[in-house]
Amino acid sequence: MYNHAFYFKKFQEAKMSDTTLILLSAGNSTRLNLGVKKQWLRLGETPLWLFVACNLANMAEFERVLIVANESEIFYMQRFLDDLKFKEQNNLNLKPKFELIAGGDERAISLKNALKIVKSEFVMVSDVARAGISKNLVQRLLEARDKFDCVSPFLGVCDSAYLGKKMINRDELKLIQTPQISRTNLLKKALDLGENFLDDSSAVAFVGGKIGFVEGEKEAFKITRKSDLTTLKSLNFPSPSKEIYTGNGYDVHKFCTGDGIKLCGIKVPCEYGFIAHSDGDVGLHALCDAILGAAGLGDIGEFFPDSDEKFRGIDSEILLSKVLKMVRNFGFKLINIDVTIIAQAPKISPFKEQMAQNLARICEISRTKINIKATTTEGLGFTGRKEGIAVIATANLGLFDWEKVE
Repeated sequence: MYNHAFYFKKFQEAKMSDTTLILLSAGNSTRLNLGVKKQWLRLGETPLWLFVACNLANMAEFERVLIVANESEIFYMQRFLDDLKFKEQNNLNLKPKFELIAGGDERAISLKNALKIVKSEFVMVSDVARAGISKNLVQRLLEARDKFDCVSPFLGVCDSAYLGKKMINRDELKLIQTPQISRTNLLKKALDLGENFLDDSSAVAFVGGKIGFVEGEKEAFKITRKSDLTTLKSLNFPSPSKEIYTGNGYDVHKFCTGDGIKLCGIKVPCEYGFIAHSDGDVGLHALCDAILGAAGLGDIGEFFPDSDEKFRGIDSEILLSKVLKMVRNFGFKLINIDVTIIAQAPKISPFKEQMAQNLARICEISRTKINIKATTTEGLGFTGRKEGIAVIATANLGLFDWEKVE
């Protein structure tokens, strides 16, 4: 008996096997203006870029799946992909055959970087900021693929429209969406011209390609502004996980002769200074490590090595601010901080409140979520001998809750 569904599936797989999927995830989310990058919004514990990549990759048998990302984020994305490989090995039915490509400052540059390694006849390109793409939409694009040089989904315009002072025929207007599927050679040819095309259909049309359209879907909207998060919430995607992520940091600096030391950004007058590559603020260094540790991002030395001259003498508040921006970009929020300063000398207690207030300012959290403790070692060890100071810091992070954005 002829099994239509079986052979149709095989036909689809054969067609898609000569198609590469490219997902663009290198943007800075400036229009979202929430601190977090939209590709790092979490659905459950899964970042948006990975959620979308898994969904689309499971809709067809793509030859390759390329994810174009900000070069500074690739190391962290790779950790998620490595975790996917572990899940696949444990039969969790995921397709981890994803490759990360460094993007550029503009969409066209990012896409061109990915196309350098594409050998398939066709390429399907989409934004990771479109979480609601359906399998039906992908199938419509596939069915129209061979008739055109580029196929794009579109939405019609229902309301009256003006261009300047002139009313235009709304039936001729199309709101273009992604994914778009193109002949690879024509898309490469267009991008090699150096123009900053805003989408693939305009690029292929520029070099004389034939453009086709299929019906788009409202659910395939692109997350661009705060208001789009309300729409995302209405689609019943998983809420951000309420998991708490805890990190610890520890740092030590040796004394030298001086006129004071900086701890948690506050100058403590004394007869000591710190021997250090930066300003030696052992409190902020330990806190940086705690925050990085909670996010699974490594340690302070990986980002600000003492072998790099540009960090010589740097104010450690700058380092902490960079760490905070990084974890916010990656979708985290700082919940609370606990710092223990271990020192026989100088006396720390008179400065604890100033330190807490300063950390509240830098970290942009309530003073009530910051605790500073000071203790001695009863004369034991290097701190007891007044040779230096040690600090232990703990930080708790949560995930940015996009569902609460108004």
